[in-house]
Amino acid sequence: MAVIRQQDFIDSIEDALQFISYYHPLDYVKAVEKAYEKEQSQAAKDAMAQILINSRMSAEGHRPLCQDTGIVTCFVKIGMGVQWDKTDMTVQQMVDEGTRRAYTNPDNPLRASIVADPAGSRKNTKDNTPSVVHIDMVEGDHIEVMIAAKGGGSENKSKMVMLNPSDDIAEWVVKTLPTMGAGWCPPGMLGLGIGGTAEKAAVLAKESLMDPVDIHELMERGAETTEEKLRLDIFNKVNALGIGAQGLGGLTTVVDIKIKSVPTHAASKPVVMIPNCAATRHVHFHLDGSGPAELTPPKLEDWPQVTWEVGANTRRVNLDTVTKEEIQQWKSGETVLLSGKMLTGRDAAHKRIQTMLQNGEGLPEGVDLTNRFIYYVGPVDAVGNEVVGPAGPTTATRMDKFTDMMLEQTGLIGMIGKAERGPATVESIAKHKAVYLMAVGGAAYLVSKAIKKSRVVAFEDLGMEAIYEFEVEDMPVTVAVDSQGSNAHQTGPAIWKAKIEELDAALSK
Repeated sequence: MAVIRQQDFIDSIEDALQFISYYHPLDYVKAVEKAYEKEQSQAAKDAMAQILINSRMSAEGHRPLCQDTGIVTCFVKIGMGVQWDKTDMTVQQMVDEGTRRAYTNPDNPLRASIVADPAGSRKNTKDNTPSVVHIDMVEGDHIEVMIAAKGGGSENKSKMVMLNPSDDIAEWVVKTLPTMGAGWCPPGMLGLGIGGTAEKAAVLAKESLMDPVDIHELMERGAETTEEKLRLDIFNKVNALGIGAQGLGGLTTVVDIKIKSVPTHAASKPVVMIPNCAATRHVHFHLDGSGPAELTPPKLEDWPQVTWEVGANTRRVNLDTVTKEEIQQWKSGETVLLSGKMLTGRDAAHKRIQTMLQNGEGLPEGVDLTNRFIYYVGPVDAVGNEVVGPAGPTTATRMDKFTDMMLEQTGLIGMIGKAERGPATVESIAKHKAVYLMAVGGAAYLVSKAIKKSRVVAFEDLGMEAIYEFEVEDMPVTVAVDSQGSNAHQTGPAIWKAKIEELDAALSK
């Protein structure tokens, strides 16, 4: 009978969350490298290059891969023969204590994103607790832990359906995935839970994402089970959609499909699909009473030596002097390097600005958006001599409901964020002759290196959602929606879906 020390469990949770904040699982790195090498879409190849470079930088610098350091999800499988040295804390409390320590670590503070009273005040808990904990009692005398930090952008794209027993699961996935946009930051994985009841399918889907990337090994040996055949079917059909890295169009949208299933009611076929983003973060460890978990860091030489060079036709822009007339020349799909000053703002800041404008108060003191760009970001706190911590873009569609107001009433001419904009927002951008620029999700540490100065200018009480002024130098972005309303997230995937169909047709001859 194993005796597990409470302190060993808490220490292991803390260490694991720090570990996954800056170390990608190597299986994911290798999968993206494989996708990068075969990619033919330059936009997608550039995005994957930035993801891989960011991954190596985070591993070297021990700083977060993504500014959204996630909500903690922990699967704890406790052997029936396990005893604890203390019983004054529940497993939930122990996981939360480890989470609290990890997220407030002074050497690598992680962004606290959890809010209490979700239907009301939504007040930040300041330490990223509580975690989501799933506990199973299993055979044996040890503890198995699978822990992940899941970003909100990908979590928000989760889908659930109650299919009829005769319905085709792959058909539902292929129909549903394009409706999810690119806010889940492909290339990533899709986890599917099938069977049980609605809530069981959701847990299965999340747990499936804890497994290593092994789709190419499965292809080589061939599918044997129903789940394996379905994995390959969905993998091929999803990648044939041409959505590509960051939704810009390309050959690889997913690097793996994961499935877990359990028996279900004869009248039911519950299916839940949960995507994992480019900031895939999870680790698996065991405790047997001999001490805390020992997590072995990957070797830096295992990362690919990928570089990203600015193309000869890249447009360089001075944000301090840019005019509305100038941005009319920018075209959807082109790369732009930004230098100068920009303001930041996310959901809470936009909501507060809306209230102030409705009340006739105008913009807050120190905030002038005339001919300015706003960056949708909530950065990680800086450490040491950093100007700012990892500061990648957040999902832009959450700001769609505020965009018309911002363009009409503030003098704003451009926005920077992650993934696509909705149809009404694209119309508003074209109507106001503004632009929307896309930064790569999953490259937050890399992006932060382009930020040379940072200061809070308004709403300091909102923490990471305050309005900052960033001074940047050569920050790489893509024109996602130009002033004419041309949308790269529509044209890119459409072009590459047709190209993939042509390639498949040529290969089948």
